[in-house]
Amino acid sequence: MLPRRRASALVAVLMAGAASLAGARAQEAASSPPATAPAAPTASEAPAPAAPTAAEAPAPIQAPEPPAQAAEAQKPPLPDDPVASAIATKLADTNVPLLRRVGRKEREALQAFYALGAFKPVWIADGAWTDAAKAVIARLGAAGEDGLDPLDYPTPLLGLPTRAPEDLAEADLKLSAAAALYSRDARGGRIEPSRLSRLITPKLDLPSADAVLPRLAAAGTGANALLQSYNPAQPGFLALKAKLAALRAQQPGGAGPMVRLPKGPTLKPGMRDARVPLIRARFGLGAADDATAYDAAVAGAVERFQRERGLAATGQLNPQTVAALAGPSPGRQEADLLANMERWRWLPADLGKTFVWVNIPELKVRVMTGTRVLDEARVIVGKPDSPTPVFSGEMTYAVVNPSWNVPPSILKNEFLPRLAKDPNYAARLGYEVVRRGNSIAVRQPPGERNALGFIKFMFPNDHAVYLHDTPNRTLFARSSRALSHGCVRVDDPFRFAQVVLGPTWPTERLKKLIGKGERTVMLPEKLPVHLAYFTLVADEGGSLRQYDDLYGINARVKVALGLSSEAPPAPEAARKPKAKPVPAAAPAPRAPVPVREARPSRAVAQAPRRTRPIATASPGVVQPAPDYDEAPAPAAPRFGWW
Repeated sequence: MLPRRRASALVAVLMAGAASLAGARAQEAASSPPATAPAAPTASEAPAPAAPTAAEAPAPIQAPEPPAQAAEAQKPPLPDDPVASAIATKLADTNVPLLRRVGRKEREALQAFYALGAFKPVWIADGAWTDAAKAVIARLGAAGEDGLDPLDYPTPLLGLPTRAPEDLAEADLKLSAAAALYSRDARGGRIEPSRLSRLITPKLDLPSADAVLPRLAAAGTGANALLQSYNPAQPGFLALKAKLAALRAQQPGGAGPMVRLPKGPTLKPGMRDARVPLIRARFGLGAADDATAYDAAVAGAVERFQRERGLAATGQLNPQTVAALAGPSPGRQEADLLANMERWRWLPADLGKTFVWVNIPELKVRVMTGTRVLDEARVIVGKPDSPTPVFSGEMTYAVVNPSWNVPPSILKNEFLPRLAKDPNYAARLGYEVVRRGNSIAVRQPPGERNALGFIKFMFPNDHAVYLHDTPNRTLFARSSRALSHGCVRVDDPFRFAQVVLGPTWPTERLKKLIGKGERTVMLPEKLPVHLAYFTLVADEGGSLRQYDDLYGINARVKVALGLSSEAPPAPEAARKPKAKPVPAAAPAPRAPVPVREARPSRAVAQAPRRTRPIATASPGVVQPAPDYDEAPAPAAPRFGWW
């Protein structure tokens, strides 16, 4: 199939050729005389063959029009309005920049939005800003209040410099791009979380320009509040926002605007530079005929600033002045506040009427209804080299008396080395070892020694993690509980179960199922689960509580936002595995009873529940359960083994 542009060009060429041929035939018919019955000439009277006339000559074959010219001919005509025409031209030309971080998709959304209005300006009426435009500009200038960087959203000066169509078109487009970018950043668009770690996989709901701008343009003076509403509205975010405002109010000169200028030469009066509009906006200078001119007004403002800061008052924009304009780097606490506010943007705008909340650094799980805590318990989370993933899901069911199929990562790195040293290791701990061709699958049947305890809570996800009980309850007494392979172990799972399963499943009824085989219990309705990561939390009294950055995520967010230059810890994928290799001289593991071959299976890691074991523990032998966990290694997060 031909591309659309080539097909349009080919159609144009064929239509032109058909029109030319029809014209030639019409001309030939008009120039030929009426038909008469001539007398038959004699042989001597027969005239010599005459050369064809111009009318009789075949029409010359026209060369096909080049595809580029044909495509150009197929472009829709530009609007008659000069400003609309300039807007359409700028949007169509990809070489005309809009704003940094406005990519192809955002540009296409802007183009679709303007096309619906025949490319007429959205924010300018009769050569002046509309009320909606003034409200949007005010919100963009106060972006720092919401934990964003106002320098990311440069806005045109409120006093429009000229009435030239090109200038008006550029001002309108820049304001649209800035407003659209702000709305995306407010919902988490500044950072791609999965680039920090492939175990951070929130589903960001980033609004598009053609969805945001019509609402803002129609909001009038309410566009300020409407644009701000794209920021999180959860109490946790608002508490951190209030702490940020209080901290900045205590800093001397904290209210002064800052501007980070790109690198460039020292500017002197009479020079022109693309950084000058930022300087004019910083000092609140009015409009100028040439916005890039470093004129006397700009030089005078720079000179006064230099005197205030104790710099050499030359009026020239030198590197020392550029550094002073950027202001001091944010302090550690401010940077931590901003990084934690950023992670609130990774969560859904609606957490759910009732939801499960796990703050990994806090080592706590809560069942919440709004701001009311229905249940709270201590948890054990993943170790730094096998972190608990950060994402949101939906809990759908629980399993009482679960069995556990040992994941390949644990099987390879921990189980097989121990089995090589002690052939009776599996039998002593109650595991069932099943051989599948050249591979081994290990299953732990339900029971008091099962690594998952008596109950697990399932919320299907790409990381194959869940919440569950554990036989090693003494570990909950520790203050540092990053001990698992990635899943979340709950301290009082039956109390937790009674809350999430509803009144029809009280603790007494659930405990009666223990020892009666695996049983699935469906939740009355899906329950949102949020595995979050906050190192700063404001409590009910307004005090900040700080928790350890267990996995270095907070440090990586600060670096990604430009708030810190410290080298963050390496992601878990780059860490060397701590597993010891199996000794070469170790004997192959043998079961104490003859091996029974299991049926071949494609999924080596998924041992069927109804396979005969090659080794089982005798009922009278009770051994302590190993400190295993059920989560898979992060190398293959999309597959589970149970």
